[in-house]
Amino acid sequence: MLQILSNIESNRQEFKEKLTDNLEREVVAFLNSNGGQIYIGIKKDGSVIGVHNADELQLQIKDRLINNIRPGIMGLFDIFLEQHEDKQVLLINLAGGTATPYYIKKYGRSEKGCFIRMGSASHPMTEDHIQTLTQHSQRISLINIPSQHQNLTFNQLKIFYEEKGKLLNANFAKILDFLTPDGKYNQLAFLFADNNSISIRIAKWWGTDKIDLRENEEYGECSLIKAMQKVLDKFDIENVTLARKVGIGPREEKKLVDNKALREAIVNSVAHNDYTVGDTPIFEIFSNRFEFTTYGGG
Repeated sequence: MLQILSNIESNRQEFKEKLTDNLEREVVAFLNSNGGQIYIGIKKDGSVIGVHNADELQLQIKDRLINNIRPGIMGLFDIFLEQHEDKQVLLINLAGGTATPYYIKKYGRSEKGCFIRMGSASHPMTEDHIQTLTQHSQRISLINIPSQHQNLTFNQLKIFYEEKGKLLNANFAKILDFLTPDGKYNQLAFLFADNNSISIRIAKWWGTDKIDLRENEEYGECSLIKAMQKVLDKFDIENVTLARKVGIGPREEKKLVDNKALREAIVNSVAHNDYTVGDTPIFEIFSNRFEFTTYGGG
């Protein structure tokens, strides 16, 4: 027998007559709240109409939730087939997620991708709310998750600090939040270790679109600090000086992009990328512009 919390929709319960394109939106909203239940085969007024091809629908739902929502939500949902009034109804039971904000993958962490449950409806989250949750979630995740590798070294990081006139003392791992609560190296430490699996990509195209690839470079398996410096050095070379002469006056010279603004954009792209989802920044060079892609809240 199907057990429904009540016969009306609420902040914990949603009814859907059939599987629709907005399923991911509703699921994301519940994940970003305190969890809830979505019933498929029940009308908005609570009357049961049932579903057909229930087994096929279960597979479709599972596939959509796994592939279309980020961060991954395996373990945060269950799908049950229930009987009520001799009709089959699907129940999607959702737990409140801890890696908020969850979002629809194709829209990223944006107002089009992030939703929250308010009353009996799902509403877009504001950019400020998204940014606050992202920063908190990413830092907590990186700090609390232990690195799979514990024999980490930080010589490249120490050199970076020495070049800035600073020294890393024996307590640097604790000071830089490189340790989990039980004293193991965490994922944040792994990012800055001399050897890791992080790779930052640079693609250079011949023209103004992504048709003919000229160069494809990856800077990885080194400290995030060292990889970022390689990216900075590469763009110092690629940021060409443009010159023009107008009338009889002196020739005007100007960089494609202001050097200071360019370096700041690169540093921000590396620093604000969400490494908890496994994606790293992508830097692209076109004949007339630079494009940077970060994942998450960057």
